[in-house]
Amino acid sequence: MTIRKIATIGHPVLRQRSRELSPEELAAPETQRLIDDLVETMRDANGAGLAAPQIHEPVRVVAVEVDRNPRYPYKPRVPLTVLVNPVVQPLSQETFDNYEGCLSVPNLRGVVARFAEIRVTALDRRGQPVDFVAKGLTAGTFQHELDHLDGRLFVDGVTDTTTLTTWGDFDRYHRDAFVERAKQLVDRYGA
Repeated sequence: MTIRKIATIGHPVLRQRSRELSPEELAAPETQRLIDDLVETMRDANGAGLAAPQIHEPVRVVAVEVDRNPRYPYKPRVPLTVLVNPVVQPLSQETFDNYEGCLSVPNLRGVVARFAEIRVTALDRRGQPVDFVAKGLTAGTFQHELDHLDGRLFVDGVTDTTTLTTWGDFDRYHRDAFVERAKQLVDRYGA
């Protein structure tokens, strides 16, 4: 496994639609190494998720994992989940405001409206079908990562630019109020 360099805002790879992988490509050793590198890079950077375009690979693969993450201690636990060619479908029109950051947009956070409940269908890294429902903050995490596959960054979804803040100022001025809202989401959705 190799820790890869993470592309940052302004790099063209982050703004293109990633291509789907065929079953043969997914099974190939180089794709399995890519997935290993994606997971290793995400963990090294303390990310809650990472998409292949963020490590300069424009293919439709994401990894999500939340387990006592120091950057997001308020997020519910998500076991390591690798999704290939994922599709997200909102299950209602209900949304919530999510203060988001991104490894590809260093030292910036902002509020993005996310669907409160989604269905995700995909393949796992072995090519087996995956189909699950995610709610609350967990739904927000998956939507954030899947946006990367279509060339979208969280800043594209920030409708009120006065919510943009550095990490330090988020911690100082906004964290407590957001964590309280996050706890309410977790209590309501269990995720």
